[in-house]
Amino acid sequence: MSRTPIIGGNWKMNLDLTEAQTLATEVRHRLSAYLGAQTIVFPPFPYLLPVAERLAGSSIGLGAQDLHFEAKGAFTGAVSAAMLTSVGCKWVLIGHSERRHVFGDDDAVVAKKLRAALNAGLKPVLCVGEKLEERNSGETFRVCGRQLRTALEGLTVSQLEHMVVAYEPVWAIGTGLVASPEQAQEVHADIRQKIGDLLGVTYATKVRIQYGGSVKSSSAAGLLTQEDIDGLLVGGASLQAEEFAAIVKAKG
Repeated sequence: MSRTPIIGGNWKMNLDLTEAQTLATEVRHRLSAYLGAQTIVFPPFPYLLPVAERLAGSSIGLGAQDLHFEAKGAFTGAVSAAMLTSVGCKWVLIGHSERRHVFGDDDAVVAKKLRAALNAGLKPVLCVGEKLEERNSGETFRVCGRQLRTALEGLTVSQLEHMVVAYEPVWAIGTGLVASPEQAQEVHADIRQKIGDLLGVTYATKVRIQYGGSVKSSSAAGLLTQEDIDGLLVGGASLQAEEFAAIVKAKG
């Protein structure tokens, strides 16, 4: 099964408005004509509309870093799915490791956010991954399986047609540590098998699974050559247009 590589650039809580607009323009210049991979950027909330304007008419997708599961109400500081779609968002990260482990989003909250995204027509990138102590104790497959099962329970293949899964070992997020291609492939293959158990083998062969965790251009190609790694979710390196473009083009 041929799966189009998908590369996401998560800008996290970085940049001011001028820097965000400049980065969007530079990324567009370097990648708008490149069709070897699908590219998405995830700016901070305040920059979604200005970045959307800079990317308009290009092949580069726009995503948000999070959303709230309620449609509206007294939720100070929260952003709804409808707000995201109204400024041009097509994608959203769900359950990023920092939302889980810094802000306390548990599996149940992640599941509700996934459903809110789907109900609004957003394409979700569902993030799963284990902490260092869980890897060291041999719990990687169990943890990722639990996160997947809770998020996907009760959903159908038709609802999840556009979903992407991102495997993010928490121990490799922002630490400079990167899972070896073989380590990442082992987990990606297990995730695909578990998705097959939940939603059927046909769907599992089609769904794209990204790797995320201190990805750089020097490590991108080795990861992307693995059978079950269909893309990359890039953090700090996505803040540099030249480096990010090199990652997007790493598979050739």
